[in-house]
Amino acid sequence: MTTTDFTAMTGLELMRWVQTERPADVPSIGRLLGMRFDEVEHGRIVLSLDTRPDFANPLGSVHGGIAATLLDSAMGCAVHTTLPAGTGYTTLELKVNYIRSARTDGQTLTAEGTVIHAGRRTATAEGKVLDEQGKLIAHATTTCIILPPVG
Repeated sequence: MTTTDFTAMTGLELMRWVQTERPADVPSIGRLLGMRFDEVEHGRIVLSLDTRPDFANPLGSVHGGIAATLLDSAMGCAVHTTLPAGTGYTTLELKVNYIRSARTDGQTLTAEGTVIHAGRRTATAEGKVLDEQGKLIAHATTTCIILPPVG
């Protein structure tokens, strides 16, 4: 298990650490789904994953929860990049629009999250999920509450 002190890192530092270190010993939804941190900037994150049969809904396409999780992760992590060390956040609201289905055959889905507003108490962001052909799978907005440092 890692001994890295996450509370000492700014949100941007933490997201860059995850991108470069790809910690396999830190339990997370990203590890469970096989998410990759492709781009990390202040206020912007790009994540991707490869679909698999386990992601199927009863109709055989990728379950909408996978796209929603990608969006929640990309937008939330984008918000996190704007926060100082020791400060957290959590999703207050998530609004997802589904445009088309995605296949479960290993295609790469890419999610981009971008901060719209980062305030002292709340932050908002928008996101989109694209398939390998650049077709829009889903798009979303979120509102996050900023949690003050503990202690």
